[in-house]
Amino acid sequence: MLGGGGLVAVNVYASATDDGAGADTGETTGAWADALTIDCPDVGEHLVSVPDPARADVDRELALLDQQIADAYLQLQASDAQSGSPDDAILTPLTEQRAATIERIAVAVGYAGERPEGLETLAACALRQTEGQAEEDGQAEDNGQDGTGGQADNGQDGTGGQADNGPVAEDYADITAVQPAAAGPPPTGNASRGAFTTSCGVNEGGLFNSDNVIVAPGVTNGAHHFHDYVGNQSNNAFASDENLAAAETSCVDQGDRSSYYWPVLRLRNGAQERDAQAPGGGIEGNAGEIVTPKEVTLTFVGSPVGEVTAMPRLLRIITGDAKAFVNGPGNANASWSCTGFEDRQLKDKYPVCPSGSDVVRSFRFQSCWDGRNIDSANHRTHVAFADASGTCPAGFRAIPQLVQRIVYDVDAPSLDDGGRTTPLFAVDSFPEQLHKPVTDHGDFINVFDEDLMGEMVDCINSGRRCGAGAGAGGGDDAGEEEPGVEEPTAVPEDPQGGDNNNDDSGNDSDNNNGATEQPTDPSAAPVSASPSTAAPSIEPKSADTPTATAAAAPSQAPVAEADDDTGSGGNRSAQQVAAPQGDRGGLAETGTTLWPAAIGSALLIAGGLLMTRTRRRPARS
Repeated sequence: MLGGGGLVAVNVYASATDDGAGADTGETTGAWADALTIDCPDVGEHLVSVPDPARADVDRELALLDQQIADAYLQLQASDAQSGSPDDAILTPLTEQRAATIERIAVAVGYAGERPEGLETLAACALRQTEGQAEEDGQAEDNGQDGTGGQADNGQDGTGGQADNGPVAEDYADITAVQPAAAGPPPTGNASRGAFTTSCGVNEGGLFNSDNVIVAPGVTNGAHHFHDYVGNQSNNAFASDENLAAAETSCVDQGDRSSYYWPVLRLRNGAQERDAQAPGGGIEGNAGEIVTPKEVTLTFVGSPVGEVTAMPRLLRIITGDAKAFVNGPGNANASWSCTGFEDRQLKDKYPVCPSGSDVVRSFRFQSCWDGRNIDSANHRTHVAFADASGTCPAGFRAIPQLVQRIVYDVDAPSLDDGGRTTPLFAVDSFPEQLHKPVTDHGDFINVFDEDLMGEMVDCINSGRRCGAGAGAGGGDDAGEEEPGVEEPTAVPEDPQGGDNNNDDSGNDSDNNNGATEQPTDPSAAPVSASPSTAAPSIEPKSADTPTATAAAAPSQAPVAEADDDTGSGGNRSAQQVAAPQGDRGGLAETGTTLWPAAIGSALLIAGGLLMTRTRRRPARS
């Protein structure tokens, strides 16, 4: 949430392989240095109720609190490099700035309603040290990824250097060593077992910005990290409800103009995207090659205990916590796995996948709505998770649960040398969050046409598989099931409760629910757009000519027949479903191959006939 967090400045020791470009302190120790952290209370989490007339002012002030911490981080980094004491120089001014900003928040709320009490106690921030990870091979804290021998440049050295704010080897785990999770709650006789899948592409056009119109409307770089966007093509900090409703969409079904967005995943390989010197990008520690997803599946599923009701138009939902590393895991809701192992989920680690297996990143959004509000002051209390049995809290009603499944074709990183041989991968984050996997989060704004939303609800409640992306099962543990019946999704009591990812009751426990999984070209590095006040444009990728695989992106896939009651896809594995179209002998390929041959054959026959007639014709006298 906005208005709080801790910022980290790292003492970097140059490695024995320093080429002189780094900030050499004369030490070649094999240990990670301690990191100084500015830890500030999260003001946004304490604002449960804000009157509508005050909402815009409060949002701006919360964004300013984040900016103040970001500025203090840069100061702390500079003072740390000079071995000075940051306490008086940084913390005192920061506390004074925060106190003034928090007072303006209290005044704005009080002017429109009841003034909140106790916010002034949230102004003070603390400076603390967090112990780093001991490095096994004597490399510097930069993980050897910047090619300069180590420096606390935070992505600003201009050499293609990596930010020195994570991740580290301890942020990864071998998926094969993870135990499979327990099954979710069994469905009742009244369960809504259907699934509706929408196909909106993989952001192959490269639509990015570092805004967040939900938590920081009207504020450029309000997210302080870059997002992938699919669906609505007009989402930026300044997009109004009217802009979103009138926007173009990347979804196959043009009745879905919803906005689906999440932090980009990067290879920490020193590559410079166009945001390398931009706020939210390299300036704030988000550096390296942005990876285009191989597949994105967006599925809406039902409740294990009853029917669902329609989502209100323009409902906003955020799942996960972008500041979970500092705030704690209370609102964290990340899930990481690998194809072929999706009955095993990691919450606070990135997966190291075996050869031939892809990284899978998934979100299960809140599935209960308060029946009144499309948003709330802290962007959480208007929606909720069901409890371990699948029941919504009192006063809340069940709505279709959005399940996002994002697949990446990235190699397992070489952890023993800090990613020198094969680069580490990580999500973009606030700089203080060190790119920890637990900070992963997803955002959704419902801009479905009301008629299409009605079709979705009817589909789910009647136990069918529907939608433009329906027709082929995804995930690797989809069991045999009764045709036309989809087992409901298991929903936790909160993001830390229940299995939230593993329902082995006969359905696709990874919530692909019959979604067609079309591959794209993950090797083509997209072009990152710098934040601007105008609606972000869709730019072509800067590298690699699109291949036949890339051309088969979901946004261009043919629409699957609606109301597919056959449950096609069954228990096929993700690898099988994701085979490139070029391997399937499609009509386009057949025509390209056979028509030139057919024309050539016809010309050959015609030539032969002409020669025969010429030979038989008698010579003229």
